[in-house]
Amino acid sequence: MRKESTTTKSNYYLIMNKTELTNAIAEKAGLTKVDAKNALDAAVAAISEALAKGDKVALIGFGTFAVSEKGARTGINPRTKEKIEIPARKQVKFKAGAELADKVK
Repeated sequence: MRKESTTTKSNYYLIMNKTELTNAIAEKAGLTKVDAKNALDAAVAAISEALAKGDKVALIGFGTFAVSEKGARTGINPRTKEKIEIPARKQVKFKAGAELADKVK
């Protein structure tokens, strides 16, 4: 069953979970659900390992996963209004490819 979530009261969207994605892969690829789950797990692991090494992962027509560096900066705690130091970190980014962007329009 798809879960309904919202960012605002007027903007609802549905969430596809991993089981639903596995079922969709199995149906579209003609695989068993176990094989589809193994394929999805392997794909996620391969993408994760590549990103951990600092590589980009480009899936032509779908999009590109990349790691970017966010520098250290000073922020403000909204509760206490105190200045805090936010350390530098790495962030995963995704940029949709042209085909995906066109389908979403």
